[in-house]
This record gives sequence, C-alpha cells and structure tokens, in this order.
Amino acid sequence: MKDKSVFICQSCGYQSPKWLGRCPSCNEWSSLVEELEEQRPAAEVSFPETEPTLYRDIKAAEKQRLHLRMEEFDKVLGGGVVLGSLVLIGGEPGIGKSTLLLQASRDFAEQGETVLYISGEESLEQIKLRGDRLGVGEGRLFLLAETNLERVLAQAERVQPRILVVDSVQTIYSSKLTSSPGTISQVREVAHQIFRLAKKNQISSFLIGHITKEGSLAGPKSLEHMVDVVLLFEGERDHSYRVLRALKNRFGPVSELAVFEMAAGGLQAISNPSEFFLRERPAEEAGSVVVCTLKGTRPLLVEIQALVSDTLFAGNPRRMTIGLDHFRSSMLLALVEKRIGFGFGSQDIYLNVAGGLTIDEPAADLAVIVAVVSSLKNKVVPPDVAVFGEVGLSGEVRSVSQPGLRLKEARSLGFRTLILPKGNLAGPDAMEAAADLQVIGVDNVRQALKVLF
Repeated sequence: MKDKSVFICQSCGYQSPKWLGRCPSCNEWSSLVEELEEQRPAAEVSFPETEPTLYRDIKAAEKQRLHLRMEEFDKVLGGGVVLGSLVLIGGEPGIGKSTLLLQASRDFAEQGETVLYISGEESLEQIKLRGDRLGVGEGRLFLLAETNLERVLAQAERVQPRILVVDSVQTIYSSKLTSSPGTISQVREVAHQIFRLAKKNQISSFLIGHITKEGSLAGPKSLEHMVDVVLLFEGERDHSYRVLRALKNRFGPVSELAVFEMAAGGLQAISNPSEFFLRERPAEEAGSVVVCTLKGTRPLLVEIQALVSDTLFAGNPRRMTIGLDHFRSSMLLALVEKRIGFGFGSQDIYLNVAGGLTIDEPAADLAVIVAVVSSLKNKVVPPDVAVFGEVGLSGEVRSVSQPGLRLKEARSLGFRTLILPKGNLAGPDAMEAAADLQVIGVDNVRQALKVLF
C-alpha cells in the first residue's frame, strides 16, 4: 500500500492535491491542511438480498421514545429521545455540554436503561467528581475514557447500551486513518461509524461537537446532514442561564428552545422563560417594548431595547444590533424615515434583545419600530403593553402565525393591552385568547404609533 498526501479544507471537506491559500469551495483562507490518505485496493462489494416492504406491513416499535426528568430537554428533542437516533450537541468550551449530557445519562440510568459514556477529554475521576455534584446514583451508567474508535465500538458491542454519549467527536480517532484527531476525515469517519452502530442496534447516541470562532459547528457540513438532530447550547459564561435550541430535528419541530440556569447542583430547567427574561425589565424607561415571539412551538415574551442618540461622526451615524438581523433592522429604519417622516441621519441607533436571545422571525418588526420611535421621542411605552406584527415595505402591518398562543402567553404574565395586525383578529383562537384583554388591531405602522404615542 502506498500513502499519498492530500490537502483537505477543514471547513467544508474540499480536497486538493496541492496546498491552496484559499479554498475554492467555501472561500475560507488558510483552511487546507495536509493529511495522509492510504491507498487501499478496491474490494468487491457484496450487497445483502433485501426486498421492498409494503408500508402497511411495517410494524412500529412498542417504545419509540425515552423520556428524561428534564422536561425542557424533552421538549427540545420533540418529546423524548427516539430510539436509534443520532443527536449532535454543539457549544462553546465551558458552556455546560458535558454537564447537560451527564445529567441526561443520570436520568436514563435511573429509569433502568444501560448508558455508556465515552470521555475523550476528561479522566474518569474528573467525571466522578462532577457526577457526585449532580447526584448520579446507582444506575447502569458505564464510563469509559478512550479516544480510539475501534475500541469504543468494541466496548459498545460488549456492553449493549441503550444510550451512547461521545464527548467529544473531535477527540475520537480511527486507527484506519493516518490523519490527526479532529480533522475532516477523522470526524467524518467517527460520525459515520457511530451512525451505523446506532441504526443497527437501536442505540440512541449523542455526539458533543466543538464550535468555531464564527459560532458554527466545527467539522464538515456532511456531519450535520448525517445526524438526526442538531442542538446548539449557548449562553454567556459570565451569566447563569443557558439556552438550548434545535437547529434541525427529524422527529419534532425545529427552532424549539429551552432555558436552563446553571446552579451548584447542575443545570436547572426554567419552566417559564418569558418571566425569567422579563424579571429585570426597567420600569418607565423609553426605548423598551415587549414583543410576543415564537421559538418553535413555544411562545416567548422578550424585551427589545433601543437607544437613539446624537452621533459624534457627522454624516456617518452608527447602526448596531445585538440579537436582531442587522439588514432587516436597517430596512425597518429606512421605512420609518420614508413613510413616517422621522430623520435618523444625525442619530446613532443601538438595538438589543435583552437577555442575550436571538430573534429571527418577522413578527418582531413592529416592536423594533416602536422601540426606536419611543427612544427618539423619549416617550415611554406603558409597561402592560406588548406588540407583535410583520411590517412590509409599504408600512403595512401583516398577519403572523399562532396569534392565540402569543395572546395567552401575554395574558399569563399580566399584560393587558396588545397591539397586533388587524388580520389576526379574525381567527377564532385569537378571539378566544383575547377574552379579557384590550386588543388593538392596526393596519399600518402610522396607526400603531398614533395609538401608542
């Protein structure tokens, strides 16, 4: 066998026979790394004899999902862990990924399931210390400190676990490949072999992945396509709360969200995230407005803050956004200038979603405009008012999905006045949810601002 050297892009997996400064596939600079690939003789491939099966003849498994004590984690997964599924969890170092999955392993073991936890980064003594703090009991939880893929697979075949956790996929390597752990070829091979193991033996598997400096999951994009569920665990390490959200889910709604608080005894689920994120909202302050948004199937009340101040750079005012799409926010500011007549040419504008969340749905458009005008005019939005609605380029306020859920969430937290698109008032769900609320339907932005200011 003869080894040959190839250069593989560590962002997208593109291969080149020579080094290139810039990847022609993903345009990343200095991302091609030299790896050795063995040339193996082509083997004869034999396929097992299989026949197609009628849909009505396929029998569903008796127990499709396994449930955890952490109901918020269950909800993000779509109602529990599906047997034979492969889940990828990504997050920054130290954010709590290992803590989250050790707590999940504890819950599974307490239900009588066999769990195999593979650690490629920590020793068994370190995991034991964390487990004692998290209250890990006497269940069938097996720990293995190993980085060799073949040994991991051999132990999985011997133990026959129902749950397999790999921490992390970048530290495991296959001895069949000569490249270093964490490279594109190694990550792809490790994920592929664990995927085959999970589907063959109906083992629910979790892979912990690293995050790049841009905030995306490290490794090839094919890794995200291979797994069944992609979860992102994020938050500020200086804050106590963490947010777990689904980026992909073959077994449930995507963009589902759960909020946890890091405590001495581990991660504690927050059952009412809206109340949690609004608990420190300042009273009687201009530029603050509450929006009713949706994360997956969950309604969430979030505070949007705006600060409009005179610029120090004449002719070049600053526009900064945190938690909102920058380009959409700029479009909304241009709309206010054109349709309403406010001028922002000499104003710096800062927009922020309080609590560190990210809002990417158009239902927050009206709230962004209201917050900016409130700060510009220095007029306070009443604290019991919440708004939602998509805004078009003509200034019209368009209907959004699930108005009934948004209204019920606002009512449960004490909000009494809701400003929403007039088109959302026609639905029976919205009318039922708005029984004891003052609901004001608006057709355009000018009408909404007239009602508030």
